[in-house]
Amino acid sequence: MRVPLSWLREYVEVPVDAAPEDVLEALVRVGFEEEDVHRFELEGPIVVGEVVEFTPEPQSNGKTIRWCQVDVGPEHGGVRGIVCGADNFFAGDKVVVTLPGAVLPGPFPIAARKTYGHVSDGMIASAKELGLGDEHSGILRLVELGVDAPVGTDAIALLGLDDVAIDINVTPDRGYALSVRGVAREYSHATGAAFRDPAERAWDDVAPASGFPIAVVDDAPIRGRVGASEFVARVVRDVDPTKPTPPWMVARLTLAGIRSLGILIDITNYVMLELGQPIHGYDLDRLSGGITVRRASAGEQLETLDGKVRTLDAEDLLITDESGPIGLAGVMGGGTTEMTDATRNVLIEAATFDTVSIARTARRHKLPSEASRRFERGVDPLVPFVAARRVADLMVEYAGGTHDTDLGGALFAEVFIAGIDLPAGFVEGLIGVDYTTDEIVAALEMIGAEVSANDAGWNVIPPSWRPDLTDKWTLAEEVARIEGYDRIPSVLPLPPSGRGLTLAQQGRRRVANALAAAGYVETPSFGFTTEEHNDLHASASGGHVPSIKLANPLDGQAPFLRRSLLPGLIAVAHRNQSRGFTDLALFETGVVFLPEPGVTYGTDFVPPLAVRPDAATLAALDASIPPQQRHVAVLLAGSTVAKQPGQAAVAAGLADALDAVRTIASAAGVAIDVAQGERAALHPGRTGVLSVGAVEVGYVGELLPAVAEASDLHGRVVVAELDLDLVLSLAGERVVAASLSGYPAATQDVSLVLGADVPAADVRAALEEGAGDLLESLRLVDDYRGQGLPDGAKSLTFALRFRAPDRTLTAAEATEAKLAGVAIAAERFGATLRE
Repeated sequence: MRVPLSWLREYVEVPVDAAPEDVLEALVRVGFEEEDVHRFELEGPIVVGEVVEFTPEPQSNGKTIRWCQVDVGPEHGGVRGIVCGADNFFAGDKVVVTLPGAVLPGPFPIAARKTYGHVSDGMIASAKELGLGDEHSGILRLVELGVDAPVGTDAIALLGLDDVAIDINVTPDRGYALSVRGVAREYSHATGAAFRDPAERAWDDVAPASGFPIAVVDDAPIRGRVGASEFVARVVRDVDPTKPTPPWMVARLTLAGIRSLGILIDITNYVMLELGQPIHGYDLDRLSGGITVRRASAGEQLETLDGKVRTLDAEDLLITDESGPIGLAGVMGGGTTEMTDATRNVLIEAATFDTVSIARTARRHKLPSEASRRFERGVDPLVPFVAARRVADLMVEYAGGTHDTDLGGALFAEVFIAGIDLPAGFVEGLIGVDYTTDEIVAALEMIGAEVSANDAGWNVIPPSWRPDLTDKWTLAEEVARIEGYDRIPSVLPLPPSGRGLTLAQQGRRRVANALAAAGYVETPSFGFTTEEHNDLHASASGGHVPSIKLANPLDGQAPFLRRSLLPGLIAVAHRNQSRGFTDLALFETGVVFLPEPGVTYGTDFVPPLAVRPDAATLAALDASIPPQQRHVAVLLAGSTVAKQPGQAAVAAGLADALDAVRTIASAAGVAIDVAQGERAALHPGRTGVLSVGAVEVGYVGELLPAVAEASDLHGRVVVAELDLDLVLSLAGERVVAASLSGYPAATQDVSLVLGADVPAADVRAALEEGAGDLLESLRLVDDYRGQGLPDGAKSLTFALRFRAPDRTLTAAEATEAKLAGVAIAAERFGATLRE
């Protein structure tokens, strides 16, 4: 909200010597944010001059200039010769002259310069050159502004160009501050300066006559409330729309960010900024019959003031007459009844519209306006009568109109504001400051509330312009704001004892930190993908799997919730490779959504606002969400070791992905086994199923070349994905590791011949089972298939390490434990010792 200081001073005592920064500092103390300071970027000398005479001089380029003699007063050098290209002024006109040394917005310095064969000793200015408008409509003639002043008068002060505006950010809950009235009141709260309310007028002075027909027909109320609770109409006759807008009003509107559009529209905008009440004016002679406020019919159309024909929604609130729609209520008027230079009689509208209805209409039609900005935040329901009368008075004063006391109407509901109980001690307990009773009452009365004592504390009736004050908490916040936020102590809350990260949170952090320490880069991605990617990466066979489709997706091309982390990692890899980063080691921990077949998720039920949902409501909302599991996934592409002198590049392979799996297993505190398996998106023969005991927890493998190529990924790409929640649940509570044995280890190797289709993980498990507690570690070190072995057989070599906690093992004890494991492998898989 931009507020000129001259305007602010009309309603609150701002010191004459107060700088804009001082005013902003005061407003910051009551909760506003400082934005900027706006000025007319002008420097003098800029004075009133009188055109004594001029001589038209045609030029070779087809243009005709005027060589003017302009009197700027003896104190500024008397008559000066000035070249001017405009032709809309006459001898004897008083104009604005910028003399050498002046600076216009741009910046555009003025100097005596030779042009068109003359030395132009200054410049005659237009409204645009002075910063008073966007249109270059010729020289600014003071007679057209209704202004007269002696030659040589300072034009900057005469036209109000020495004014300055402060700019503050107004939050959505404080719409009353979108007006000079509201900002003046807040400055009074901050400084204690005397405030004069521009809305204080006697009822007999503002109540209109009842001769103009007005009706509200609302067949589709929102939240049980009709769209218009008040509608005030006034008529001003015999206006002259060609009369100039007073310079002070043009200057104030310009500083407030609104350009001048003619006296009638300028007055409606001026009162809107002054009182916070949007105003709309209709050409009375273009109306057909009375005004009806109603909802739109489906498919109905309206041409708004911006010249666009809009197809209306059944929820849109309209202003209509007998001819049909003439305006989108509270948003923008229609073109058929707009005020023009031919308007002679004006119907003034000041209304109170439902905030939700106006907000939805403005967003639906992408039509934000100064009016809708105020209506959707809530306007003072007691102001429409005052605002309509204020507009009428200004039109009488500056547009030459007359009040029509026999034609005007009002339709309104009684304004009832419920009281709020504020218990004694509540404000101090919530804010943490020992306010006195007098301070609390004084702060609430200062903002305009009516405070009466009761047995429990006080009953507070908020002022009509504060719809944001709805409960005791908002009242407490107002006390804190008025008394000063600097009184609130800066004390950090102490966490209760016994709290901390859960076991699952600790596990997730360990896994993420371990992968990061191993050189992987974490790349969180959006949880949305396509149904095809879900079917490809979340299914072992590639067949269709249930997926959740969003009703209002961020990206229409990816409307499904992901069932796997791989689509996101693949997209990140593609983006990096397309930018020249080819060596990638990525990981992500995130939630996937796994709907159960046959179950319908989602709900149309929305709990009411400001009401704590009960257990049944929370259970129903939880049931509408599919099961969510946290997964961890890794992707490697390019080289794990870059090419360098004496070292060839080492491409990422399946072994590197298995190393990542082992890193995850170690951080989670589990042992993960790998067995050959199949996945739709992975290379057959290069795919492993990951298990903890007998429970499958994920997979690892190399992307099919066709899948990698479809994603524009180059070279070999290996991936792994695990159900992290499941892995951590299988790990259970981590216990303190036992002390290491100080006795030496006994190492043994064993080579077993068995069928090529037997998984090495199963053989490893059999050896572990048979070897017993003495076995400390077991590793597969060789997988041989070829000469010297029967067809369809393979030789697996394992390195075993044995250790006892209380003694040095003998070779016989180690051999006995090894052969016990070999016996189980022979029994289960027909394994024999390789000779």
